[in-house]
Amino acid sequence: MVKQSENLKVQALEQSVDLDAEFRQSNIHEVLDKLDRELIGLKPVKTRIHEIAALLLVDRVRKQLGLSAGAPSLHMCFTGNPGTGKTTVASRMSEILHRLGYVREGHLVSVTRDDLVGQYIGHTAPKTKEVIKRAMGGVLFIDEAYYLYKPENERDYGAESIEILLQTMENNRDDLVVILAGYKDRMDKFFQSNPGMRSRIAHHVDFPDYGADELVAIAKLMLAAQNYRFSPDGEKAFIEYIQLRMTQEYFANARSVRNALDRARLRQANRLFSSGKKSLTSVDLMTIEAEDIRASRVFIEGKKDTQATRSNT
Repeated sequence: MVKQSENLKVQALEQSVDLDAEFRQSNIHEVLDKLDRELIGLKPVKTRIHEIAALLLVDRVRKQLGLSAGAPSLHMCFTGNPGTGKTTVASRMSEILHRLGYVREGHLVSVTRDDLVGQYIGHTAPKTKEVIKRAMGGVLFIDEAYYLYKPENERDYGAESIEILLQTMENNRDDLVVILAGYKDRMDKFFQSNPGMRSRIAHHVDFPDYGADELVAIAKLMLAAQNYRFSPDGEKAFIEYIQLRMTQEYFANARSVRNALDRARLRQANRLFSSGKKSLTSVDLMTIEAEDIRASRVFIEGKKDTQATRSNT
């Protein structure tokens, strides 16, 4: 009997698997390719997501060969400034997890403190549990997660929500992945105050800010997706705009780019309407000109800042 058991073990060790075939069959390459197309730059983030995907693929293959191991912890923390692609990457991560069989449905439920924490006794638990119920089988993305913890307010109910989340993250690891997100310094303080949460997070991914060239490339992608484009002068104006905007308050990377393009489209529409042209070509309707960009108050505020700097030197 012992010899038979040893023979089975030897046979198991002699089995082989085509990892490349498993990779193709899972179709996760489609998700990774989509991530590369959707997001400009972010090389360290993309590298980390590729590493996590490889880990999960190898883990799945190990199970097929009877090489049992503890289920990998999949809860994550994404840190970085606004507009650096955290929600987009979370969405693609949910697809990868689904295609590899780590979550049943692969949907993403994105929430903030207001969705989880109630305003009176007995309100928080049902709110948090309802969100968890919606996210079960997929990924729960909690943006600005540090706002769940407010120790300075004795009547705050965020701690109750955290406790429920901790229990769920431990007991339902095979059916729910939680991704916490926010500014890095604030998330570090949050983890210091909540060591139980830190111990459940396996993957920490830091999202760097975009450079000016990357933001211009992002703008061109966004415009192309809506059948718009810059004129040569319009692109030059937008490059100047980005360089100024990056130095001003409340800059939010790709989010600020999207807002700027929305306003540029408004100005373009008003320019075309006011031009008095009876006939407009597709090129007219598609093109964002320099004047549509330079009308932004960012240029006015930028000039004021420059003049103030000169007067102080």
